[in-house]
Amino acid sequence: MAPAAHYQLEKLTDIHSKLLERNTVVEIFVPEGHSKSGTGFPLLILNDGQDSEAIALKATLEQLAGQKAIRNPIVVAVHAGDRMQEYGVAAKADFKKRGTKAKPYSRFIMSELIPYLEYRYAISKQPAERAIAGFSLGGLSAVDIGWHHDYFGRIGAFSGSFWWRKRDSASRFYSEHYDRIMHHQIRKGKYRPGLKFWFQTGLLDEQSDRNKNGVIDSIDDTLDLIVELTKKGYRPFHDIHYLELPQGAHDLPTWKLAMPEFLKWAFPTPAQKV
Repeated sequence: MAPAAHYQLEKLTDIHSKLLERNTVVEIFVPEGHSKSGTGFPLLILNDGQDSEAIALKATLEQLAGQKAIRNPIVVAVHAGDRMQEYGVAAKADFKKRGTKAKPYSRFIMSELIPYLEYRYAISKQPAERAIAGFSLGGLSAVDIGWHHDYFGRIGAFSGSFWWRKRDSASRFYSEHYDRIMHHQIRKGKYRPGLKFWFQTGLLDEQSDRNKNGVIDSIDDTLDLIVELTKKGYRPFHDIHYLELPQGAHDLPTWKLAMPEFLKWAFPTPAQKV
């Protein structure tokens, strides 16, 4: 077994965001050998960074780096604030007025956090080496931010909350096609060459089945989002990777299990690239 490589953890608790009007907490996992004057390192922005220990993020990075299974990224785990308001889709809150701070959160990532990271660390200039990801609502947020900002070339969603909708599904006027907000954002957006997506779901994610088709909503919503992406020109198996775990639930142990697969997909070594 290859020895684990070393990652240094830097935890910052005093980064004040004017946009979010609060102090933010950020954990930065820096690979051994990083030098500000050196070649730019790949970057991962990860929502719900407060769960980094529960998903064994540092140990996973060190194990994969030691195996030379990934190009060692700098990983920035952003602790959540008010998840129900800061995560979501920046363009529109959902039918319960959740996600009202998603736009300021998106701007925080792009105009406050990333400039700070690029000042302090050697970050790759290539979008293909910069990723954003998250779990559940954090996955929805990651897709929204990655879709609307060409800074990122890789987007990951673990059990993404793609049910996020502008009308209650119990309403007689509810439409799967028109009311799911992220699906609408994809439809009205433009194809960006080189952008790639990674989605994970689990058969035990939930029990809800709005349309009574025998497939749980989390899988339906994710697969429908993939359909919208394919209509834009993104190719399954090449631009879109989908991982469905038979025993996968909507929980941290499942996302911990899936994390190595995401990291190997997002940051392959030159020998692994196709």
